[in-house]
Amino acid sequence: MKELNDICVLVSARLNSQRVPQKMVRPFHNSNLFEICISKLANSNFIPKQNIICSLYDKELIDIANKYDLNVFERSYESANNDNSLQKIYEWHDKIPFKYVILINSCQPFLKIETIENFIKRFLEINEEGMFGVIKKKNYFWNKEGIMVTPWPEDQTILNTKAVEETYEAAHSLYASRLDTIKDDIFMGTFQEKNDPVLFEMDEFEVFDIDYEWQFKFAEEYYKNKY
Repeated sequence: MKELNDICVLVSARLNSQRVPQKMVRPFHNSNLFEICISKLANSNFIPKQNIICSLYDKELIDIANKYDLNVFERSYESANNDNSLQKIYEWHDKIPFKYVILINSCQPFLKIETIENFIKRFLEINEEGMFGVIKKKNYFWNKEGIMVTPWPEDQTILNTKAVEETYEAAHSLYASRLDTIKDDIFMGTFQEKNDPVLFEMDEFEVFDIDYEWQFKFAEEYYKNKY
């Protein structure tokens, strides 16, 4: 049985984005992406504040985390500039006093605190030790050879997406894992068997991710009008 105090809620951020320079601290409707994310966590009535950790290298990000009195794991330069090694990127895996980690993508300004809390509550309920946010899709897909990989619905002669079998796409938003498996290069699960990891369905717009300049501008305009 999992306990809430065994779970670390972790936000990892850095300022070396190439496609949208400085996107985590760039002005975003009177705030910035990093602060929007951590302010939700800091004001949660469900997540213990002492369980929240920000994994950061850049002083500008550390200063923002300190403003909310959040725990900071000061990551190394190598960690902040590495995209190939799970153990180097997640160098906190054997240095923080928790059994599990919930990792949050801080580049999704529409992600609701209620969704984060529900993700944690669901993770507490299940016996499995890995969980992954996904988006449900009802569409047709082909592989690189042009071969359809989505099963064709029975009794269908047209491309009717209402009849197609459901598939799931990675949301790149919320991740849950045991910490001690990271040393073996396993994060969330093996991805080879059912429920390894367990899938957690999420709203597609809520997990709108900012990787390109047009996405930043679109998200800021929408956020400005909505909030």
